Amino acid sequence: MKAVILDSDTLGSNIDLSPLSSLTEQFDCWGTTSSEDVVTHLEGATIAITNKVVIDEATMASLPELRMIAVTATGTNNIDMQGARKRGITVANVTGYGTQSVAQHTLMIMLALATQLPRYQHDVAAHRWEQAPSFCLQDHPTMQLAGKHLVLVGSGELGQAVAQLARAFGMRVSFSARPNAEQDDRPSLETLLPEADVVSLHCPLTSETHHLISQARLQLMKPHALLINCGRGGLIDEEAALEALRNRQLGGLGVDVLPVEPPREGHALIEALTQDPLNLIVTPHNAWIAPEARQNIVSLTAENIRRFLTEL
Repeated sequence: MKAVILDSDTLGSNIDLSPLSSLTEQFDCWGTTSSEDVVTHLEGATIAITNKVVIDEATMASLPELRMIAVTATGTNNIDMQGARKRGITVANVTGYGTQSVAQHTLMIMLALATQLPRYQHDVAAHRWEQAPSFCLQDHPTMQLAGKHLVLVGSGELGQAVAQLARAFGMRVSFSARPNAEQDDRPSLETLLPEADVVSLHCPLTSETHHLISQARLQLMKPHALLINCGRGGLIDEEAALEALRNRQLGGLGVDVLPVEPPREGHALIEALTQDPLNLIVTPHNAWIAPEARQNIVSLTAENIRRFLTEL
């Protein structure tokens, strides 16, 4: 039996793939695979392992021996799920592999925004501290997290992990109701936004959550409030959020995700980083990349494949 990983480079370096390679008689490892080479690389494979490489129905039709697709990520939007079901191909993804890594990253952004770190770092680099009339700079008011209200959108494993860390800083935590949920006893996002000092998003991107933080909802927030998106690009209207930040209708904005990744055509938030100093943080979708999280992906994927093999 043959297994093939199509894009091992997405897992980064120093990751042990032996939990995967030991499961089948033949294991082919490709660092990257172009769309033109997918069929060639998967020829004769029973198991395809992919993170971002697209496997559509036409590809499946060209691979009669393919029986499983193991996705080394949570999202399966790169797989034609309907085509897989029609052909009896098992698709398995991984979840919860980077909970602690993403929660830590979220708190890093929260702390940096609360302390106005981007603006103070700019001031130090511009030699303003050296020219200050006093021993310190106080131009940008900071936020003490203790006693502040954190509103989380998404109450799954990741949201709960962020809540635990936030409570350690003395924050009060609320979870909002799911958008358009008919039965949800939690307060609506519209109810919570005017009370929030920090809003952090940890929910999937769906038709209901696209631009969940819209211009209208931004206007409900306190002018000092911080907005963080470590979920999916498109959960917030980035253009509206940037405008609110520039107009001091938002206290800080931090994102680890953008609607198109990598942003080869640029993005307004990236351009803003090079312009007037704002309380703005943009990280390159790397909240999940702690070595422990990446190795966990391998372990969870191996479990999925092992389960599939026992059911053959």
